[in-house]
Amino acid sequence: MEKSLSMAFAPTGEVVEYDLRHLSLYAAILDVVASSTDWRESASRLMKLDIDDPRAQACWLSHVERARWIVGAGLASAIEAFGLVK
Repeated sequence: MEKSLSMAFAPTGEVVEYDLRHLSLYAAILDVVASSTDWRESASRLMKLDIDDPRAQACWLSHVERARWIVGAGLASAIEAFGLVK
């Protein structure tokens, strides 16, 4: 069984190593949000969250917000932090 994120909320503020490790998750999250897939199905499938846990939706939403930030306002910071520009 794949490991869940154990209700770990996405970071806020500066780009951190967690973001680099979860870029593919952020991309998948943005895809399912754009397709209007139910958050419960997506959180269960992508993050292995227990959707019956009262914290699940908040955890999911923190990752949605972070994914949007990474590709929006945080993009320049992410590119610099991940060493994509020298």
